[in-house]
Amino acid sequence: MDRAISPATQARRRRQRWLLIVAALLLVGTGLWAFRGALRPSIEADSLLLATVETGDVEAAITATGIIIPAREAVITSPIQSTIRRVNLAAGARVQPGQTILELDRELTGSALAKLQDEQLQNRNKSTQLQLKLEYGLTDLRSQELVQQEKVRSLQSALRDEQHLLKIGSGTQESVRQAELNLKIAQLELRRLGDQIRNQRQTNVADERELSYTMQIQERNIAELAQKLRQANISAEQAGVLTWVNEDIGSTVNQGQVIARVADLSSFRVRGTIADTYADSLHLGDVVVVRLNGTDLRGTVSTISPAVDKGVVTFYAQLEQSSHPALRANLRTDVFVVTRAHREVLRVKNGPFYQGGHEQPVFVVQDGRAVRRAVRFGESNFDYVQVLGGLRPGEQIVLSDTKSYEQAEELTIKR
Repeated sequence: MDRAISPATQARRRRQRWLLIVAALLLVGTGLWAFRGALRPSIEADSLLLATVETGDVEAAITATGIIIPAREAVITSPIQSTIRRVNLAAGARVQPGQTILELDRELTGSALAKLQDEQLQNRNKSTQLQLKLEYGLTDLRSQELVQQEKVRSLQSALRDEQHLLKIGSGTQESVRQAELNLKIAQLELRRLGDQIRNQRQTNVADERELSYTMQIQERNIAELAQKLRQANISAEQAGVLTWVNEDIGSTVNQGQVIARVADLSSFRVRGTIADTYADSLHLGDVVVVRLNGTDLRGTVSTISPAVDKGVVTFYAQLEQSSHPALRANLRTDVFVVTRAHREVLRVKNGPFYQGGHEQPVFVVQDGRAVRRAVRFGESNFDYVQVLGGLRPGEQIVLSDTKSYEQAEELTIKR
């Protein structure tokens, strides 16, 4: 015969069932949590590059390549066409003003100078001959003028005589007219001689002036060639370092050809090149940052070449610290031309994470995890990226390349 179960027993049994259900649920939940943790991607802390969001300046810049060159460099050219006879100093040697660098053969130029001097002697002789010839011609005309003057006076006297004879009835009107005609012809001839003498004097002055000009030109040519001959021993005009010299003894050099360079290595400037696509962004006075072995030197763009050569634009920049110890001639360097500057903005160090867009996801470090978050960026340069939104000062982000975790919303950082 069945007995009724007491209420106390039924209540105990219900508690036991509930306890079993709760335990099962806890067990399932723990298992799911552990399984989820096993599926969550993880990354080693040692392999991460982290950066802290901070407040500072961000200068937007375009990157150029540069080379350090002396601020002042004297280019020495050959004053004459000649051959190199002797090289007294090698490249790298320090030179003082007036110190001879190399010597040119002066024989050919000396012969040319002697020829010019001989021609000048001939010109002087021509000048003497011309003066004698011109003076002889002028003297002859003067003599003819004196004779003609006497002839005019004689004809004037003859006319007076004929007029007197006509007056007393001993002469004829025809004789008077003939005497007048002879006098008029003589006077015209005397006037012609006077004009000829004046023209001859002007011609003499012009001829002498022309020969004088020729002699002056010749004198200048002689002085110029003599000066070039004295400069055949090539010397420095300023103190500095001989950066290059033509050491090919016996080689021919033309007049105006560069044969040596002397530079003042106490100060430097930068010659930069940039792609012509950025030519419109380059302006005189733009700030530049020159990076040398971790040292940043600032300066300004002083000159921009107007021509594009092989797709690049050349510019020159003056440095604020033109005598910095890190500067070396012909040292290649990175040059950053600042186009815009933002002061006291949120920024983070540039790194592999930055893809150059205005908005992109990044991983933010939170409580041992790297959580994916969308962040808006602004201007950037080689060092920093401007943060416009999505991050707060003091937060850390992952700088490392995380392309392999594109689909992950969260990463576990293993320490």
